Amino acid sequence: MRWADLTDGKREAPEPLEGPVVGTIVTGTVVWTVLFLAQLPFYGWFADHGHTWWLWACLAGAGLGTFGIWFVRRRDAAIRAAAAREAG
Repeated sequence: MRWADLTDGKREAPEPLEGPVVGTIVTGTVVWTVLFLAQLPFYGWFADHGHTWWLWACLAGAGLGTFGIWFVRRRDAAIRAAAAREAG
């Protein structure tokens, strides 16, 4: 198979996967938060070795995850509202 066969319309795109999106985002956010909190006591070591970005990456993951929770909850509410309008 050539790359062009995948991109020139010969194949139909698969349906998007729907699953427990809120639970997935919450789990990821909790993981990032735990990683940040677990590394925080070792800030001095990270600073001495030039690895403080590890902490800030975890904090960014937790912050973006928090935004993601808000976003997907609003999305789910909008999908439910649209389904209710269609149903009657």
